[in-house]
Amino acid sequence: MKRFQLGMGLMMVSVSLLGVAPDNTWVPLMSPSAIARETPDHQTLPPLIDRELFLADPDIAGAQLSPDGNFIAFQKQLDGVLNVWVKGIDEPIEAARPVTADAESPIIVYFWSADGRYILYVQDKGGNENFHLYAVEPGALATARNLTPVENTTALLYAVPKQTPDEIIIGLNDRDPQFHDVYRLNLTTGERSLIIQNNENIAGWTFDNGGNLRLAYRQSLAGGNELLTVENGELTTIYTCALEEICVPVQFHANNQQIYLKTNRDADLTQLELLDIETGQREFVEADPENQVDFEGAVFSGETNELIVTSYVGDRRRIYPQSDEWATDLAFLQQQLPGVDLSLNSMTRDEQLALIGTQSDVNPGAMYLYDRSARPLEKLYDSWTELQRD
Repeated sequence: MKRFQLGMGLMMVSVSLLGVAPDNTWVPLMSPSAIARETPDHQTLPPLIDRELFLADPDIAGAQLSPDGNFIAFQKQLDGVLNVWVKGIDEPIEAARPVTADAESPIIVYFWSADGRYILYVQDKGGNENFHLYAVEPGALATARNLTPVENTTALLYAVPKQTPDEIIIGLNDRDPQFHDVYRLNLTTGERSLIIQNNENIAGWTFDNGGNLRLAYRQSLAGGNELLTVENGELTTIYTCALEEICVPVQFHANNQQIYLKTNRDADLTQLELLDIETGQREFVEADPENQVDFEGAVFSGETNELIVTSYVGDRRRIYPQSDEWATDLAFLQQQLPGVDLSLNSMTRDEQLALIGTQSDVNPGAMYLYDRSARPLEKLYDSWTELQRD
């Protein structure tokens, strides 16, 4: 690839070194020897890297801690197809075992149930885009259970409430292929109960920290978007934004009365605000301290639901801790892992163990296990082992 780019560059150079004679023929403005002196010797260039290395699936990716901290799950190829593997927290990565065995399509999205009893994942068949939800226990390779065995239906995940670890909240378009009704799904029995039928063209639903349906999100008649409260099945608009604006709910505040909102309705760049869903009163939380880029994302405590980290992506990812405790963690990680972009990928329920992802211009990705109390940092894996960092 690099040689091709250089070849194009040399073509442009050679044209710039030619002039047009009166008879419309091209004539050189520099001698061949001078052109040769300006041409880089291919023997001095770095070796070419096979482009398949850049396009191939990672060796290992997507690590997630179980909520109780007993296991680490990740995605790795099994017979050439990306599947989910699990290892004990104290086991080496080589001791991991597969818990799924899909032989046709890679498993792209998976997650733990709130109590860590199940690994849940979504998968379609043959690329038909009818994604179903499956459950498998992390103990050993077993047949996964299809929790949404309805033909021509796509399942969406809305919430994994920690108060009801044996239940999750999903959307199914089994009644109307255009819209998803909302169901509470029992992970053990597979039984589901209807929470609300989608008769109002709702594109998305938001649940509070107790797993209660509180907000809906849809396109407005004016072509923009609107947020609506949901109470006793009734929908009431509380916030709107125009077509060229953004207003996306992020997560409920710990008080369950305000919602964090990513919006640029009254600003040039998207920022983080709090919206009171009863009064409609808005409260500014944070925008890019350097006033350069949009608000990227936030991480919340799984224990207290408090905002703990915000981030922005400019030339590099910038992370802003929201407490002294997390500021201390970030300073330690930046000192131990200099020169890379950091990401907080997963935490245990008590927030003592965390998975820290790293990436840079010469590092396509690596994952570390971080013990926040004892401060050890253990490298788990490189995502692409064959790509040379030098």
